Amino acid sequence: MHITAQEAIEIWPEGSREAAELVIEAYGEPDEVTPTTLTWREAGSWKRIVATATAFEHRFPAPHEDSVESVIDYAVPVERFADLAAFDGSVVAERTAGELSARCHDEQANALALNLAHDIVTGAKDVAAARDYYAKEFLDARRGNPTPYMDGLRFASDTATPDPDERVLTNDDLERAVAEGHRRERTAS
Repeated sequence: MHITAQEAIEIWPEGSREAAELVIEAYGEPDEVTPTTLTWREAGSWKRIVATATAFEHRFPAPHEDSVESVIDYAVPVERFADLAAFDGSVVAERTAGELSARCHDEQANALALNLAHDIVTGAKDVAAARDYYAKEFLDARRGNPTPYMDGLRFASDTATPDPDERVLTNDDLERAVAEGHRRERTAS
């Protein structure tokens, strides 16, 4: 049975429903609809946008709920992962997939978080400066002042970002482990 986005979100909590409605308004019917998740692929500058019925409490920079995730292709150097985690717990780098995402209450806040994450990765801002700027722009949005970091991504996303890591086990290592496992099974029986 196929359900529409509107049918799915009608029973979602109010905050999640309102956040999803903003994405529907911007990009139309999602590519995938489940009772708890809406997914758009290649929407605007995003690789993927995911709106969920589940919202996560987030207190930075002020209390709100996160239920819309925006994903881009982006390679984060391993040595910057801790900085991104310290900056904002709703910014997630996935090394193997080569993706960077932000989950907040709307697409503009996600752009703000990802632009600042990029500044951290490139060394343009440290964690404290990025957090301070996030709070300033968050307030500027409410004041009706310009918010350049919320207006969209300020850098180009790259698709050559997956990092499959380095192999450390040889085929011989794996074959020996399987043989040892078989010997142990036979001995245990």
